[in-house]
Amino acid sequence: MPPKTAMQRRLEADDRLDPRLKAYLSQMPPPSTRDFKNREGVLESMNSAKALAFRAALQKAMESFDCEAIAPSAGLCEEVNTTTSKPDGNTMSMRVVRPSGTSASARPCVIYIHGGGMMTLSAFDGNYRALAKLLAARDMVVVAPEFRNCVMPSSDGAEVAPFPAGLNDCVSAVKWVHESAAKLGVDRNRIIVAGESGGGNLAIATALSLKSQRILAGCYSMCPYISGQWPLPNLPSSFLNEAIVIAVASNLGRLAYGIEAFERKDPLAWPLFAEQSDLAGLCPIVVNVNECDPLADEGVIFYRRCLAAGVKAQCRMVMGTPHAGDLLPAVAPDLTRETVNSIALFALHS
Repeated sequence: MPPKTAMQRRLEADDRLDPRLKAYLSQMPPPSTRDFKNREGVLESMNSAKALAFRAALQKAMESFDCEAIAPSAGLCEEVNTTTSKPDGNTMSMRVVRPSGTSASARPCVIYIHGGGMMTLSAFDGNYRALAKLLAARDMVVVAPEFRNCVMPSSDGAEVAPFPAGLNDCVSAVKWVHESAAKLGVDRNRIIVAGESGGGNLAIATALSLKSQRILAGCYSMCPYISGQWPLPNLPSSFLNEAIVIAVASNLGRLAYGIEAFERKDPLAWPLFAEQSDLAGLCPIVVNVNECDPLADEGVIFYRRCLAAGVKAQCRMVMGTPHAGDLLPAVAPDLTRETVNSIALFALHS
């Protein structure tokens, strides 16, 4: 038997983690990160043969989440739509999952933005296909935009571009849903945006971008990746929980997304920069954080800033979980069920 890694020993000693998640995480390679000189260095490193092989292995693992035992497809229909993203004019795909047949009344809609630090992953990965079905099964219409990542293509030949490309795509997806509500069977007054990690960042930024248009009824942001710099003294979780599932203590994220936006403290790129004037008038928001996540404290701080700005805000902490650990239905189905129910109830009553 090979010797245990430092990460495996650390996980064993951490009595906060749910034992099921601890066992699952101990099988994963330890996360690592490093500083880069520029965005070009990030692109080269993250599109290397080694990085692409890791992405393929991760994608294969995520495929196992989309099965009938975990996310039944009975009673649901799925389709792919496209729209032209503005102002850039690129064509964007959107995966739509909804209950089959007609309904006596229009349904709430969850526009779900996938994670991956705005850098990688895809709305068509198996875990996100499963999550969309779990949400749609609660009588929701789910729209998952395939926005432009800033580092790794979401699929073969897909464009990559820094901020604000991905945000522009997400905003365009919301506008498309609002304009297509009748065709989709969506209640225009109950459209929310949701997402985890980088998708949690984009969900908040989308809500901020559309604040004056009032077409979003709510924002549900999970383990949001919104600071742009780690570790920080006012974010104790950024060093106490560093390298549990994710490692963020480098300049990778801010260089990848576009260092100029970070340097000018643009709240649409890194929402933790948002001031009270930016937040005032924001739609109702739920911030969902994980106890053992490096990003936990920035989510809590953002929630408190929303309250101070007069925003109707809630914060939910999922104990015993690492970053996005409540979105692993094959490992901890009860935790996933509670979070999915929370999103659905928020959409229903928004």
